[in-house]
Amino acid sequence: MYIPRSAIKKILKEAGAERISDEAVSLFHNNINKIAFTMASRSVKLAKHAKRKTIAPSDIKLAVQTTEA
Repeated sequence: MYIPRSAIKKILKEAGAERISDEAVSLFHNNINKIAFTMASRSVKLAKHAKRKTIAPSDIKLAVQTTEA
């Protein structure tokens, strides 16, 4: 996976969780990684559509907007 489980646990702790089950960390970890991959894929498609090899901030912003919709 792309984002380490330790980072996921840290995010949950900083969000206010006192205790986190291993199953909750795993579920959050899997979903965050799926979301990250989807966002990256959409950003790449947008850059390619614009005939660019470099992903620009605008590609990421648009990928976020299409994910939220």
